[in-house]
Amino acid sequence: MKLKDIAHIRTGDKGNNCNICVIPYNEDDFDFLKTVLTAEKVKDFYSDICKGTVTRYEAPSIKAFNFVMTDSLGGGVTRSLNIDRHGKSLGMALAEMEI
Repeated sequence: MKLKDIAHIRTGDKGNNCNICVIPYNEDDFDFLKTVLTAEKVKDFYSDICKGTVTRYEAPSIKAFNFVMTDSLGGGVTRSLNIDRHGKSLGMALAEMEI
């Protein structure tokens, strides 16, 4: 299945960093996502884009994850010549990840 089948995504970008929040539709899927949606898997998924680190923060009280990707926006959304190098575009891409 794809990530979008069990979770929705919110994103943001600051400078050259992107954060992607993954929130399962059903709270019961939080533990499943905890095992399959690792920082390493997200880093691998964005290997062509993310030149820095990927850190996963868990927010168990709201059953969500926040991934912070450093050096991932081609210098920043206002400096990059790449099309769609914004957090929202990267979040939509992550929603297509097979889990």
